[in-house]
Amino acid sequence: MPNPVHIRRAGPDDTNTITLFNTAMALETEDRRLNQATVRDGVRALLRQPQYGFYIIAEQPGSKEPQPIGQLMITFEWSDWRNGVFWWIQSVYVIPEQRGRGVYQTMHRYITDEAKNDPSICGIRLYVARENERAHAAYRRVGLLPSNYAMYEQDFVLGTQPVKL
Repeated sequence: MPNPVHIRRAGPDDTNTITLFNTAMALETEDRRLNQATVRDGVRALLRQPQYGFYIIAEQPGSKEPQPIGQLMITFEWSDWRNGVFWWIQSVYVIPEQRGRGVYQTMHRYITDEAKNDPSICGIRLYVARENERAHAAYRRVGLLPSNYAMYEQDFVLGTQPVKL
């Protein structure tokens, strides 16, 4: 049995890891080469402004110090219909050699437990690329279901890529 995965909130010392994970994820999932300096600045900005969200880090205990093997980011959306806050899961990344070993499930359980213990949180949401079937399956395994809503956007920084509906 593999070593247990440890989950913790990210801090400023995790900036480089999160930057690397985010740029790897963008290249892998959207074939986008992101500017590392811009991503690093974005990571730092979120870490300094917790009112916008937070990151968690999944670590594999090691012989010297734990090794980061995954991450996700939570951002906030107010729901007037529910008088509560949705947590949006974003920037999910697990290093390739750890995929299929329950790392995402452990991260998801961690944030679900936190959310359920906070009465101001009304639910958890995420978006995923239509063609990313592996991610769809992982999200269904933790109890997330497809929404009735399609997502639309106008991206002023990276540009919006047209998609056939």
